[in-house]
Amino acid sequence: MRRPTRRQALLAAAVAGAGLAAGGVPELLRLVRPDARPGKKPAPHARPSGAGRPPRRDPGYAHGSPQALRRPVHSLHDLTPAAPPNAVALTIDDGPHPRWTPMMLDLLAEHQVPATFSLIASEVAEYPKLVERIVAAGHQVCDHTVTHPLNLPGLGAGQIKEEIGGAHDRIAQASGVAPRYFRAPGGNWSAQVMDTAAEHGMICIDWEVDPRDWARPGTTSITRSMLGSKAGDIILCHDGGGDRSETIQALRTVLPALKQRGLTFVAL
Repeated sequence: MRRPTRRQALLAAAVAGAGLAAGGVPELLRLVRPDARPGKKPAPHARPSGAGRPPRRDPGYAHGSPQALRRPVHSLHDLTPAAPPNAVALTIDDGPHPRWTPMMLDLLAEHQVPATFSLIASEVAEYPKLVERIVAAGHQVCDHTVTHPLNLPGLGAGQIKEEIGGAHDRIAQASGVAPRYFRAPGGNWSAQVMDTAAEHGMICIDWEVDPRDWARPGTTSITRSMLGSKAGDIILCHDGGGDRSETIQALRTVLPALKQRGLTFVAL
């Protein structure tokens, strides 16, 4: 251990009486040893979340500690602090994908729309640079499990923890941002799923508008459904899991149309 400098020793002595009485031992240790960190050290192969990256301003509207109801959030009205009264949130699931995610990011940039990307950790591992691009563009990231099991509530407790917690950690390592939100594949929830997400400090997010674009019902159908969005809605669409050309084409119409109606897009 390095010996403390004279300044550090004097500063430590000055606060010792009050610090120890107030339970300030960890803080005192940091004064004496600035490199000391409480808690378990990361594995040698693991890159700490955000290593080498400057702090990033959270792109979401809720910059404090938003609280959700004890159920998955379907609307921006379910979150506090409240979103702008004319706000909607676009959420984009199942990526990143090497073809569709860049196209989605280009489209969002063109219309200056922030969004929330629900990421599958197995895809994050394949395309970490796309995750970095999502974050660099000012979008929010959301945990969408490691492998996207539609029967998530039916898995064993250990598997649920790995699907949710494993994805949380891998997304954080790839992006430098710990996800604040979790979405269950297919919107399949259980008390255990929600409790596991809460253990990682995440709010469970569902949706209000589902154009079922994953089923490729046609651009017209997807467009019609999304144009029905109203203030407070969380809108679901996809950039992974298959051909998303219909989704991209629908959004080319939907994004400017909703903005022209006076709606504002926010990241969660």
